[in-house]
Amino acid sequence: MNKVNTVKQNYEEQLMRLPNVTGVGIGEKQGKTVIKVFVTQKIPQSDLQPQEIVPKSIEGCETDVEEIGTITAQ
Repeated sequence: MNKVNTVKQNYEEQLMRLPNVTGVGIGEKQGKTVIKVFVTQKIPQSDLQPQEIVPKSIEGCETDVEEIGTITAQ
């Protein structure tokens, strides 16, 4: 298993506790494998407490925050 998968598994529960976070996955950004953090709405960092901010990288693996809105069952 590659490092990104391991880091995602290790931190998924912690990331899911952050405000607005609805999911965590693996994706690609500019040709690099990244940890995708899906949120209902992107909020300026200035409006968040330091402990509520998704880190730019975790253990050397980049993160990418993607706004996907509210998820509802179809």
